[in-house]
Amino acid sequence: MIGVEILRALCALVGAAAAGLLPLHAHAAGAYSVDDSEIDRPGACKVESWVSSATNHDFSAIAAPACVVSLGVPVEIGGQLQRSRKGDQWSSGATAKGKANILPAGTGKVGIGIAGSAGWDLGTGAFTGHTLYVPVTFQLRDDVRVNLNGGWQYDAVARVSYAYWGAGFEWNFMKPLTLIGEVYGFSGPSQEVRSLTDPRAQLGLRITPVEAIDLDLIYGHNIGGENAHWLTLGVNLRF
Repeated sequence: MIGVEILRALCALVGAAAAGLLPLHAHAAGAYSVDDSEIDRPGACKVESWVSSATNHDFSAIAAPACVVSLGVPVEIGGQLQRSRKGDQWSSGATAKGKANILPAGTGKVGIGIAGSAGWDLGTGAFTGHTLYVPVTFQLRDDVRVNLNGGWQYDAVARVSYAYWGAGFEWNFMKPLTLIGEVYGFSGPSQEVRSLTDPRAQLGLRITPVEAIDLDLIYGHNIGGENAHWLTLGVNLRF
């Protein structure tokens, strides 16, 4: 039964790609990089946005809208626009993303999903790479869950592939506050800049004043592979 659901989810993702909706990078809820296995009901939409600034003066601003549609199975299809500065160089990028749930998470149950994305440099039009990964969610209690990610990323600029890994937790210790932490990274060819494959980490506080809105304040280290400290402010809207 699980094998059938995996096949159906994969077919839905491939079908979306073939339709030009989802040219198959790992991204999570809001500014977090470790994803959970869940998606919303068909017809539900969201817009996640955040700005991040680093101690080395790197900067990024991101907006990521998405909606859930029915393609035999529910599939979340979205995009991401990013404006960033690295050193004294500015760049703009776009990413297409898709995600399907295979097994729903629940208290004492394991949730499994499948997700993928592809990116382009808007300045040059060049394809920058793609990722395919599996998010797994362990719902330990109603207020605590652990997320694990594993997958593969291709960097089309450097023409190398990496194994992607990540682990995170969400603890809703009191309403409306949730503590979220994660560590993630890429394993692959040795790099001249070691921080590219060094682990990356974030720890943040999420405030959910009403069901449809999240406000994030996040501290991160090395989140872009540059060995700097980051501060991120994010807003997520669901409708």
